[in-house]
Amino acid sequence: MIYFDKVSKIYNGGQSTALEDITFQIAPNEFVSIVGHSGAGKTTLLKMLIAEDRPSGGDVFFESLNIHSIPKSRLPQYRRKIGTVFQDFKLLPHKTAYENIAFAMEANGRTDTEIAENVPQALELVDLADKIWNFPSELSGGEKQRVAIARAIVNQPDIIIADEPTGNLDPIATYEVVQILKKINDLGTTVIMTTHNKGVIDALERRVITMDEGRIIRDDAAGKYVL
Repeated sequence: MIYFDKVSKIYNGGQSTALEDITFQIAPNEFVSIVGHSGAGKTTLLKMLIAEDRPSGGDVFFESLNIHSIPKSRLPQYRRKIGTVFQDFKLLPHKTAYENIAFAMEANGRTDTEIAENVPQALELVDLADKIWNFPSELSGGEKQRVAIARAIVNQPDIIIADEPTGNLDPIATYEVVQILKKINDLGTTVIMTTHNKGVIDALERRVITMDEGRIIRDDAAGKYVL
C-alpha cells in the first residue's frame, strides 16, 4: 500500500539531513509503530506521506500513485484517504464532541443524513456514546483523544496516522487509546503510530520501525522498543 523508495530530505542548503536513503513498505491493514529519539526523522517521514513536505531525493508511493506528483488541486482528494490523530487533540473548543466530528464530515462534503448516522457510530466505536454533547472542556485528556480518533475515522480512511497520540495521557488513558487503535486496525484500517512510550510498544507486539539520525536502523515484525 505504502512504499518509500530511497527517500532523503535535506534542509538548509545541505546543512541538515532529516531523512537519508529511507526504503520500506507498509502493507494494507498493518499496524506499524515508528520510534526514535527527538530529531530522528519520524515527523518528517509522516509529512512526506501526507504530502506536507517533498523529498530531496527518492519517491513515496500510495498504492501505484507517486504522492509528490499529485497536482495541488487533487491533494485534498488524496488526503481524504488518511485520518490524522495528534498529540494535542486539535479539537474545536466551542463545539461538542458531535460537532467536532461532524465538522470533519462537512469538510468532506458529506450530507446531513450521513452525518447524523455516522457520527454516533464513530463515538460508539471509541466508547464515548454517552459524551456526544459534551464540550472538550468537559472531557478528560483520554476522552478528548478518543473524540479525535472518532473524528479521524468517521470518513472511513484507508490509513490512520497517530503522531504521539498518548504523549499527554496518563497510563490508564494511554491503554484505552491504544486498545481503540488496535480495534480500528482489526476492522481493516492501516495504522501508523509514532511514539516514545516504551510500554506501549512492548505491549503491542506489532511491527516496529526504529529511526536514528534520519535513517532506519531496525525493522522488526513483532518488535520491542530498542534504542
